[in-house]
Amino acid sequence: MEHVGLKVLLVGKGAREHSLAWKLAQSPSVNHVYVIPGNGGTSALDNVSNICSVEPNDYTALVALAKALGVGLVVAGPDDAVVDGIEAYFRGSGIPCFAPSKEAAEIEGSKAYAKGFMQKYNIPTANYQAFTNYNDAKRYLETVDGARVVIKVDGLAAGKGVILPTSQAEAQQAIREIMVDKKFGLAGQTVVIEEYLEGDEISLLTFSDGKTFKSLPPAQDHKRILDGNKGPNTGGMGVYSPLPFVTPEQIQEIESIIIQPTFNGLRAEGRPFTGMLFTGIMITARGPKVLEYNARFGDPETQTMMMLLEPECDLAGILLACCKGKLDTVSIPVLPGFGCNVVVAASGYPESYSKGDIITMTVRPYGVQVFHAGTERDNNGQLKTAGGRVFAVAAYASSLVEAVSLAYKGVDSIQFKGMFYRKDIASRALDVC
Repeated sequence: MEHVGLKVLLVGKGAREHSLAWKLAQSPSVNHVYVIPGNGGTSALDNVSNICSVEPNDYTALVALAKALGVGLVVAGPDDAVVDGIEAYFRGSGIPCFAPSKEAAEIEGSKAYAKGFMQKYNIPTANYQAFTNYNDAKRYLETVDGARVVIKVDGLAAGKGVILPTSQAEAQQAIREIMVDKKFGLAGQTVVIEEYLEGDEISLLTFSDGKTFKSLPPAQDHKRILDGNKGPNTGGMGVYSPLPFVTPEQIQEIESIIIQPTFNGLRAEGRPFTGMLFTGIMITARGPKVLEYNARFGDPETQTMMMLLEPECDLAGILLACCKGKLDTVSIPVLPGFGCNVVVAASGYPESYSKGDIITMTVRPYGVQVFHAGTERDNNGQLKTAGGRVFAVAAYASSLVEAVSLAYKGVDSIQFKGMFYRKDIASRALDVC
């Protein structure tokens, strides 16, 4: 094998990174995975080490560390690292970094740029208007039904910058909080107001080497905090895949009219995309339309995708092939069954939530992986909560019913004060199975 003994540096600290570290450590080409800063779960994996001596956004220091450790592949997890342009720091040092360039990542970093890009290249999406002036946005809202729009913060907002108002008053309050009260800081200098789309929302994760692409099975996230898709948006409360209600013909159409034109357009703009493209899509009665792009592994989609990859899958080899423009030389082996993960959150999420609560865990069922998100270990090794989304409990099984049941049995193995999770993950698909 070409890259036996590979050392990998993974940047991030969530459940996405835990699942990536878990799968990378299984790669036959990998010797060791270093996670910066990691969490209470990554620290317990074999052949994986957390490093907390370097800040994850100090990219110059990360390069120096990677050189000192003899790292042969860097994987960027969180959106801010990708949008900041972490890839360029490592490109300059000759170390392959699985992340798009800063220029290509603008399709995630700016909602207004992404909408303009889609309009230019005839990629189907919702009609929209972008505003930098509060009074202009306020006047525009007065001309539309406030309950039939979606309001989006232009910049990064940890998955919480999309507001779905149910009235004109809520819509006006949302733009006032963003543009006047600066709830999201500089990320809210520009606001996108777009038409509300109805249909099935799906996520598609696609590997690209700048020339060719390969997609993983479609997934469905549950973004609202409460059962029945109620309450405010979150970073995601659970994902299952594949989707019984999405046909191979629909995926072919999505790749033809959305994914391929996206990569072609970025190449035409002088921003070829190498890395993982996450495309949020609404399958409407008038066909698929793009809701958003992310320029990295989705969270919590990745946790489910890692369960679907075959045990012998060399994930590190796939990522390296993307970095080297050789994606067409590798296969991405996917298991034939179903994956599901349920997010366990702290009480109060996605607003203010408590930290430092003691976590107790019993033996999880066979076939379940508990990926840590907001956890940390104190000096005595005691596991405690340290974030809003605390765990993603993931399972794989031959049927969707079994995968969902297993994931919830895994949730039952966790206890901490105020823990919260949705009880209806995958109900959309279970209704049609």
